[in-house]
Amino acid sequence: MASNSRRPAGQLRIIGGEWRGRRFRFPGESTIRPTPDRVRETLFNWLMGRVVGARVLDLFAGSGALGLEALSRGAAHVTFVEHDAGAARGLGEVLTQFGARHGVVECAEALRFLATPARPYDLVFLDPPFDSTLIARAAAALDAGGWLTDAALAYLELPAREALPELPAAWRLAKSGRAGDVGYHLATTARGVPEA
Repeated sequence: MASNSRRPAGQLRIIGGEWRGRRFRFPGESTIRPTPDRVRETLFNWLMGRVVGARVLDLFAGSGALGLEALSRGAAHVTFVEHDAGAARGLGEVLTQFGARHGVVECAEALRFLATPARPYDLVFLDPPFDSTLIARAAAALDAGGWLTDAALAYLELPAREALPELPAAWRLAKSGRAGDVGYHLATTARGVPEA
């Protein structure tokens, strides 16, 4: 993919599935904080058996690492939502480079995207910029807006020093972990129970 000359580029690798070991670049913008390899590996171990055939929403896509990992592991579809035009364009180029026909990039602010007509998803990644209230607001919009299937799961990532914000009443925390400054959690949103 062509790098954006105005920003230094970062690089990540896919850690599992069809594209395992493939590297991709993303704009090295300060607000893009990719989920570390170790955390992605743990998350997708938690999701074992739940990704193949799933419809996935990567709501604060940034580098696209989580959604690309899901596509690599057999997700039927991933919608990447990213408000930064350069990052969204770069992610589209990565999808083209990988021949990923089941990924779509939406250049939009996350909460505005959730105000559009809903298309239910089986798995949602909520990894907004740190030091924001976006997780609680996005979770409420997802829950109220018809964005989740009956067995949907939600991944939440925030600073390890912060407690999880208040989540919708039906959501239940299923798994939690910590890696350095990153706290990460998996929640059921209704009847969904992740496999061990």
